[in-house]
Amino acid sequence: MLRLNRRTALLAGGAFGASALLGGCGQASRALLAADSQPENYPTVAALRFFAAELSRLTGGRLNVDVYPSEQLGSQNDTLELAQLGGIDFVRINSAPLNVLVPETLVPSLPFLFRSIDHMREAMDGEPGRAILGALEEHGLIGLAFYESGARSIYTADRPVREPQDMAGLKIRVQTSDLFVSMIEAMGGNATPMAYGEVYQGMVQGVIDGAENNFPSYESSRHFEVAPIYSLTRHVMAPEIFAMSKRSWDKLSPADREAVLQAARASVPVMREIWDRRVIESREIITSAGVQFIEDVDRNAFSERMQPVWDFYADTPRLNRLVEDIRNMGATND
Repeated sequence: MLRLNRRTALLAGGAFGASALLGGCGQASRALLAADSQPENYPTVAALRFFAAELSRLTGGRLNVDVYPSEQLGSQNDTLELAQLGGIDFVRINSAPLNVLVPETLVPSLPFLFRSIDHMREAMDGEPGRAILGALEEHGLIGLAFYESGARSIYTADRPVREPQDMAGLKIRVQTSDLFVSMIEAMGGNATPMAYGEVYQGMVQGVIDGAENNFPSYESSRHFEVAPIYSLTRHVMAPEIFAMSKRSWDKLSPADREAVLQAARASVPVMREIWDRRVIESREIITSAGVQFIEDVDRNAFSERMQPVWDFYADTPRLNRLVEDIRNMGATND
């Protein structure tokens, strides 16, 4: 379990107190808490709200979920810890905070693993995805579903990226993740970990030459204003994870557990539909702003550089099996 910080301990104390209070009210209705770091209008939050409504419907109103977006219950690390403790019932987080805790979550974050969004969805809906979600249980979480955050690509201030040689000397912002640092270096660039909120100013000041993210994030952050060249490397298609606290799960009846699983599965196509629509809308906005799209990226040249990254991070027979299972899925359909 992750180390509990003071803020999270205070949050947990309040949440446990609320659970105890609710427990004394009988079984007619039980309030559950769900946390998301994204803002109210984000596709994952919409999916959580659909999940909440569906779960209430399936249980005749006995299980009701209150959704708290925008880090209202803490950062992703905070809410992960709270879910392990049972202080939060549901959590939607990206895979990065789980990478050290659950090595299997590293696999879908490996660069150039997925050939397309369809390939990623097939793998996460299939046996590889079930194996990754199942690995969460021994760490105090029940993996319910994968949401997604699309394909991430490189965007820069003044240089298109078509092949690895174009990355030479470029300082590219990455999230604080050893895997992402290794990936950018393998692609030929200089990885620069930086807080997301500092990226815009970092490009204005020349501290970095670019960054990498999906269309909606690139558009909503206004990064296209200072980095108007978007090279479609599509180097990572890592999904998000929707999980339930195992402590909360263990308190449910078998019928209610099945209702949770059913509602979670039903929320996935809803999230994907909203996400796909948001991607189109974001691309239209940045196209109107004059962004230059680089379509002729040599993804094979970048992919060929990734074997050392895969070998380092997928360093056990189990992880290697997951990688190969994913690579072999749907190869004739892409």
